[in-house]
Amino acid sequence: MSLLRFVWRAWWMSLWVLGGLLTLSLVFPWLSQQARLAVKRFWARVLIRLCGIKLSVSGHPPEPGPVLWVANHVSWLDIFVLNHVRSTTFIAKHEIRHWPVLGWLVAGADTIFIERGVRHAVHRVGLAMENRFEEGQAVGLFPEGTTSTGFDVLPFYANLYEPARRMAVPIQPIALLYSHRGQRSDFASFVGEESLMQNLWRVLGTTGVSIEMVFLPVMAGNTLGQHKRNELASLTRQDIRSVLLRSPGA
Repeated sequence: MSLLRFVWRAWWMSLWVLGGLLTLSLVFPWLSQQARLAVKRFWARVLIRLCGIKLSVSGHPPEPGPVLWVANHVSWLDIFVLNHVRSTTFIAKHEIRHWPVLGWLVAGADTIFIERGVRHAVHRVGLAMENRFEEGQAVGLFPEGTTSTGFDVLPFYANLYEPARRMAVPIQPIALLYSHRGQRSDFASFVGEESLMQNLWRVLGTTGVSIEMVFLPVMAGNTLGQHKRNELASLTRQDIRSVLLRSPGA
């Protein structure tokens, strides 16, 4: 860990986040949807670089067209990592909206928030997902409902698979593998009672954090009707889990 490294990265990251907030407020209202998506992707790419994260991609992310991306959830970085590949609308727990600064950015970037325990919340989120699919967008879902260490996956919630199943939108599982200095690691994971600032201190103050994005075979939209949503959740979980468990260090 390096205090100087943390201060340097935090300074530039803060400036970039401030620029993002100004862009959301002053520029986004005047942009077309395609331009907004391009800005989101560019912004995420720069943020990941400023954080000192090394990324690698294997597999074939589909582009363009609607798709439901289903991924394991390790860190606040996940949203920006996937936006690095393709601008994506994410479904996130409502609590993220109240994160300092990053919560404002996530909210302004067309995130769909779900309030757990609120009646009809899943229905409202489903309608929002359908709207994004109709626009040809990618929607990102973390079906674990929370973060984990990245060595395995928790059980998947199946309710939010239904909009993709009903609209015959392709579903693609994605495995996110985190490493630190060449070894699979939970160093950057954001779990338990740790605060966002504590996690930022650890991630920005070190070197050698890398993330591999493994894009697994797509489940074609015209085959989804053969499965119930619980089966889709189980199949995608198995695909992701098989990558996490067979990788070195798992």
